[in-house]
Amino acid sequence: MRIGLLTGGGDCPGLNAAIRAVVKRGVAEHGCSVVGFRNGWQGVIDGNAVPLTRDDVSGILVNGGTMLGTDRCHPHNVPGGMEAVLETAQNERLDALICIGGDGTLHAASKVHDAGVPVVGIPKTIDNDVVGTDASIGFDTAVSIATEAIDRLHSTAESHNRVMVVELMGRHAGWIAVAAGIAGGADIILAPESPFDIDVIAKKIKHRHRYKDFSIVAVAEGAIPAEGSSWGPVESLDSRGNPIAGQIGHEVTRAIEEKTGFASRLTVLGYVQRGGTPTAADRLLATRFGVAAIDAAVAGNTGTFTGLRGEHVDMQPFSVMAGKTKFVPEDLLQTAWGL
Repeated sequence: MRIGLLTGGGDCPGLNAAIRAVVKRGVAEHGCSVVGFRNGWQGVIDGNAVPLTRDDVSGILVNGGTMLGTDRCHPHNVPGGMEAVLETAQNERLDALICIGGDGTLHAASKVHDAGVPVVGIPKTIDNDVVGTDASIGFDTAVSIATEAIDRLHSTAESHNRVMVVELMGRHAGWIAVAAGIAGGADIILAPESPFDIDVIAKKIKHRHRYKDFSIVAVAEGAIPAEGSSWGPVESLDSRGNPIAGQIGHEVTRAIEEKTGFASRLTVLGYVQRGGTPTAADRLLATRFGVAAIDAAVAGNTGTFTGLRGEHVDMQPFSVMAGKTKFVPEDLLQTAWGL
């Protein structure tokens, strides 16, 4: 069999581990030839393909990012994109295509599959918001980086008697802020799933400062004020309609200082969360997903994606995740707020 492989959307740690698993398993176990497409779906549209052998993926397990490059192109949104994908699949004589990406990239994968190209998906996103899997590639590393950053902020906050606000990624779901906030001992955690009242936040910080002279506030970039609350940040979105990094953190920091009188400082972690060496957990998950994906492609179980359910990896139809977002559950939000 001839298998195509691509990585789409934002980069994250663990992508190379998944690529390695697909190639090594595909070649050694199934006798497949694997061709990689550079820069996500754009590479498929352009026919920008390179052969991938076991030698090509040797040593990439520990590397962050993706050796294939990535792009946020979705072929169904590009004039002539779907036709170009079908033409490339025919020219490259593909029996199946494995797509590693987040919800947007996998949604595109489902469209391509419906158009006639057999596709198998592998979920990756540091936001951990893909429905149908307990975890996605990149999340564990991002949380580990964010937790370490919060750990480091504690000493400065305590030394200077300050409120330290750290803004973390998470436009629509606050998984990183909640997980890293709890693990790092943040005193306030703000997530998109639970709109906040800045007056309540200020009151809680004032109460804490009766016995502790510092506080740590973890804010997801998509956090929003509650409807009817007395304060709201300046609304501004980027060209894609997403919150601008640093904006909510800046506004929350300013408001806390104004309402409490305590010196407050902001750290925006940004793209640091997406880079660097993947954790052991992400390497393991990516490898398991890669093996399951190539096995499914060879078996003809396409139109599916890999999902971690408890201790097991299984294959689920694209319809499970299409157009949906996995939000932080209420019990975890309550845990974050109640500490």
